[in-house]
Amino acid sequence: MKKQKLLRRVVFFIMAALATMLLAGCENYIVLNPKGPVAETQYRLIIISIILCLVVVIPVLAMLVYVVWRYRDKPGNKAPYTPEWVDSKTLEIVWWGIPIVIIAILGFFTVRDTFALAKPQDPETKPLTIQVTSLDWKWLFQYPEQGIATVNYIEIPTGVPVQFVVTSDAPMNSFWIPQLGGQTYTMPGMAMGLSLKANEPGEYFGSGANFTGEGFAHMQFKVVAKSQAEFDKWVQSVKQTAPALTKDGYKELAKPGISDKQFYSSFPPELFKEIVDKNGGQYYKQHEHHMKMNQNTNHGDMNHDANQHMEHGANQHEMSGMKADK
Repeated sequence: MKKQKLLRRVVFFIMAALATMLLAGCENYIVLNPKGPVAETQYRLIIISIILCLVVVIPVLAMLVYVVWRYRDKPGNKAPYTPEWVDSKTLEIVWWGIPIVIIAILGFFTVRDTFALAKPQDPETKPLTIQVTSLDWKWLFQYPEQGIATVNYIEIPTGVPVQFVVTSDAPMNSFWIPQLGGQTYTMPGMAMGLSLKANEPGEYFGSGANFTGEGFAHMQFKVVAKSQAEFDKWVQSVKQTAPALTKDGYKELAKPGISDKQFYSSFPPELFKEIVDKNGGQYYKQHEHHMKMNQNTNHGDMNHDANQHMEHGANQHEMSGMKADK
């Protein structure tokens, strides 16, 4: 009886500790607090994956504890050790069948959500385009339609799809706004696409998620979602009060170093293309017309564009490597 009470107490304290770790400060786990349609879809997929994993993990751990406790060796045990190894088709079907079913279910939801995210978030609404450049160790954001630029700060209208076109003028990084959606790589010479949307006003954390050296920990930025009217007012304020970003100013900005939040009332119109092209991304010019047509008609499938850019960029790099070998 004493042993049973002790076992129950141990189990109780273990469960209490797990509950405390999982539930305390849940609001701090921003990945599990989605604020946009992309993040919500990915959140549901995370929960489904966790549940399916627990279907396997919990019974296995429970059986392990039971077997260890039930068949433990005791002092004075004189029972002969005569194991009988018998083939069991039933057990084999169970421990092979359950994982196969679980993988099939997980595969179904993963494929379904992947194709759902590849479609435009809101085909009826014109998206806001933001060109993103990762530097050492800061982020440059250009608004081509508004004609302004920022450093380590993004402002977007609530409920409007945002098409991020990302590249790098430094080592490869990863652009990530956890509460709005998953991350995408920023690579020199490549223009990758990511379509996100904020469902409600608020401030969201953004960061680089790929190690890039000494100042990597400071590659963070703030994303502020406001109403369309407030966003338009902010754009006008930046145009009237901020200095212009010149090519010389960009060269200075691109030097390795940490930067605070900055605003620019204008920037060279060809700056983003030059950043991509100088890193070997001539293919960007070939796809520029396609991207504009995509935005003006059904506002684009940025993930599809991203795949095209990635494939074309990979071919460019492969061809460059072949030339170098020759």
